[in-house]
Amino acid sequence: MEKTEAGTTVGVDDPYAVVDRCDYLTSEGRCRYAVEHGDRDPEFAAERRSEEFRCPVAGDPDEDGPSGPWEWADCPHFRCRSHDRECVRCGLTEERMAHDDERPLLEEHHLSYADSSGAGSGETSHEITVYLCRWCHAKVHGSWARIDDDASPDPEAVAERESRRARQEDELSFETATERFDDREE
Repeated sequence: MEKTEAGTTVGVDDPYAVVDRCDYLTSEGRCRYAVEHGDRDPEFAAERRSEEFRCPVAGDPDEDGPSGPWEWADCPHFRCRSHDRECVRCGLTEERMAHDDERPLLEEHHLSYADSSGAGSGETSHEITVYLCRWCHAKVHGSWARIDDDASPDPEAVAERESRRARQEDELSFETATERFDDREE
């Protein structure tokens, strides 16, 4: 299983197996990185420009899944960050409290850490992240738990989420000024 620099597991054997698409891939199958950040890697941008900015991994946008000659791991500017605000392991959803500094229920979990090319550079490889609830995050890093395990939310996690939902509902309840001031006078 892939490991962090500290030696704890990340919950997958192959981080690229959980990738749906690159953050820079447009719906037309073009590479947004080459267009928007071409000055950072002019050679890469020129190569993409010569192919009408077509993504070498995605290939033909009319085909299902990546059909290009490259794999996600081959692209020097690949990035995949989860945007779904729920735990990929147990499905717990985030309940954020506005104007509150409470610890979030979900944490960003990195599936890719040090370069595994064998060169030993120690540089971070592609950014591949998903969201895990705090409880699943601890299980993945602290044991052999995997992110694709069939898991239910921890009872403690459900209780915390429901507590936050109840406070949100209290904040959303409407009380007229007359009702508020009548309560003070009594």
